[in-house]
Amino acid sequence: MRRDFTFWVLVLVFGMPVLFVLFIAALNFIPCGFAMDCSQVALPEIIHTPIPTLIPASMPIVQTGGAGTGGAKCAVPAMTVLEAWVNAGYPETDAFQFVAANGATCEATFDDVMVLFKEGNLWYSGAPACVTCHHSNITAAAANLDMSSYAGILAGSRRASPEAKGNDILGGGVWLNSMLYEVLTLPSGNQRAMPLGRPPGAFPEGGPVVLLGQQVVTP
Repeated sequence: MRRDFTFWVLVLVFGMPVLFVLFIAALNFIPCGFAMDCSQVALPEIIHTPIPTLIPASMPIVQTGGAGTGGAKCAVPAMTVLEAWVNAGYPETDAFQFVAANGATCEATFDDVMVLFKEGNLWYSGAPACVTCHHSNITAAAANLDMSSYAGILAGSRRASPEAKGNDILGGGVWLNSMLYEVLTLPSGNQRAMPLGRPPGAFPEGGPVVLLGQQVVTP
C-alpha cells in the first residue's frame, strides 16, 4: 500500500510539469501550426456582404431663384444686418434690405436677426448665444434683458418686472445711438463688451461674416 502511494506521488510531482508544458505548447501550435510567426494559420474564408458600394454624398446645388426675392443666401458681416434692421425701424414681420459683402442687395426678416442672438459659437468659437444670459426670466437675466423674443428686445434692459418697460437698447431706430451697437463695438476685455468675456480680436470690425437673408434678383 505504501509503495502504491509513493508511486502516485511521483506521478503527480513529475507529471504535472509535463502536462503544463504540453498545455502551453497546445495553445501555440493548435491555432498557429508549427511556424512561430503563425504564417501557417488557417484563416476562415472571407465572406463579402451583399451591401453595395455607397454612392459618394454631394452638397446640394444652391438655387438662385428667378425674378424678385428668393435668391441665394448672402454673406454679410453680422453688424451690417443689425444696423440695417435697426435703421429700418426694427420691423417684426416686414422684410428689410441690406448690402452684402459682395455688394449685392439682399433682404432679410426679423427671423434672420434672431439667428444672431440665438446661435452659439457664432460671434467667435466658443461664444455663448446672447440668449444664454439674456433670457425670458428677466429677474435672473443679465441686465434684466430678454433677447429671446421680439417683445423682449423692445421691452429693453433694466426692467423691474416682466410687465415693466426698460431702457431702449435699439437707439430709437438709430443704430449708432443704440446700446446694442455700443456693447458690440467696445474693446475686448471691457466689462460691457459683448458677447461677454470675448478674447481680444475674437471677431473683426463689423462682426463675423454670416449667411443670412436672400439676394434680391431683379428680372
